[in-house]
Order: sequence, then C-alpha cells, then structure tokens
Amino acid sequence: MMFIIRAEGGRVPNLTVKLRRNTPPILPDSAGKIDYFCLGDPDAARAAGWTVVCLHDGWYADDTGGGVAIWGEGQFWEIRATPFRVIEAAAPADLTPGVSDKAPVDVRKAVFGA
Repeated sequence: MMFIIRAEGGRVPNLTVKLRRNTPPILPDSAGKIDYFCLGDPDAARAAGWTVVCLHDGWYADDTGGGVAIWGEGQFWEIRATPFRVIEAAAPADLTPGVSDKAPVDVRKAVFGA
C-alpha cells in the first residue's frame, strides 16, 4: 500500500520511498515540509511517530512535471515522469500475472503509436 509521510525537511522515513516532493504550499503549515510517497503499513508508520496522509484515487503531482497516479485506495499505483509516461507500476501480485514492473511503459506510444 502506498501513502504519504509528511516530514520536516531533512528527516527521511526508514521505508521504501518511491517519490518525494515539496509539500504543496496551499496546505497549512507546509513550509519546509517534504512529502514522501512510501510503501508499507501506514498504521505502523503512525505508531512510529510519522505524520501519515492516506492516498485516495487520483493524481498527485511532483515538483518536476510527473507524479503518482493512485487508484484502489493506494493498492494500485504508477510513478510517472509525465502524465503519459509510466516509470514504475504496481498492483497486488495476484492480480498481475505475467506483468513485469521492470520495463517502463510509454503510455502515449502505446495509445497513439507515436
């Protein structure tokens, strides 16, 4: 499951971090905070004292034009370099027979052939 750990700059969670971004300035108390998109158990992260933000279905932009696409309440996710270029994807193992997450998928090329 993917979730966000919102931390003060310089403090990095000891979890698998798939992407980081500056906390969006529209949020209160965002100054100096970093959002880490992590894999693991959000309840365990909360118990360890981290500020955990659960992810809902949608698009979470990073600071460079890419971001994270989430669906299935954090069970399915894609890390994207742009809104159309998937770098890494994941789903529960029993739902993805034969799918490899090692090769990036260029969605634009797959859909439009260009």
